[in-house]
Amino acid sequence: MSDRKDLATEGAEDRLEGTGDVVEGRVRNVVGGATGDTGEQLKGKAKELAGKAKQALGKAKQKADPEPSVDGA
Repeated sequence: MSDRKDLATEGAEDRLEGTGDVVEGRVRNVVGGATGDTGEQLKGKAKELAGKAKQALGKAKQKADPEPSVDGA
């Protein structure tokens, strides 16, 4: 058995992690705004953008996988 995952699975994981990062970033942005902490707002916005990039990468991986249910073994 191989530890390698197919691209569709990796893509789904990336999209899920990206969504978590987007949510975390939005929360940090709101908290920073509520407390007047511009540094926290910037960190939140950066986390949100990184999450969106990870989601896009995951989506691209899923589209690139010719056989989603077959691993790379």
